[in-house]
Amino acid sequence: MSRAALLVLADGRFPAGGHAHSGGAEAAVKAGRITDAATLEHFCRGRLHTTGLVAASLAAAAVLGVPAWELDAAADARTPSPALRTAARRLGRQLVRAARATSPSPELDALTREFPKGAHQPVVLGLTARAAGLEPLDAAHCALYESVSGPATATVRLLSLDPFDATGVLARLAPELDRVGDRAVEAARRALTEGVDALPAASAPLLEIGAQAHAAWPVRLFAS
Repeated sequence: MSRAALLVLADGRFPAGGHAHSGGAEAAVKAGRITDAATLEHFCRGRLHTTGLVAASLAAAAVLGVPAWELDAAADARTPSPALRTAARRLGRQLVRAARATSPSPELDALTREFPKGAHQPVVLGLTARAAGLEPLDAAHCALYESVSGPATATVRLLSLDPFDATGVLARLAPELDRVGDRAVEAARRALTEGVDALPAASAPLLEIGAQAHAAWPVRLFAS
């Protein structure tokens, strides 16, 4: 495994399009659910244990070799909101472009042909990690970190939150991120023998509802 490859994939400057998405934070700020560092931490913890866990398990399963089409269908089933499905595929399409430039592989080429409009981002993330020679836990950590770093970064813009406070939130969540990562990989290993139904299906209804409302806003800072 290349630690440098992990750093490249986890780098917020990796051109995967995530900077344009708030992970639901923009809608949560407008609804008054995020107002400061404490409420941001509460929001991020919720994402970590729901959508973050699901994304991490999908990414880890892709590294282990669970077929991409099965994982993409599983991601669809776990994403009730059409707006979030669209955003996930848009991010997947952007990520695969960057991945093919940094870690070319026949699997990524095949994924592009199979999903011309984009596969779900966690599935692409897992195949990217696999192409880079990373482990399932590496992919899980990347997915989990994205699930909380996106809202934290967005809230700095949305609320003019002190960046040090936002970073403090991420640091306090780090031990939980490790534990959720282990759960995600364990589920991904079960999926190898039991099928994708063994993957978590943790739900976050407010995120889904907020995403649908946010998609209809005439003016917004972030795409989702």
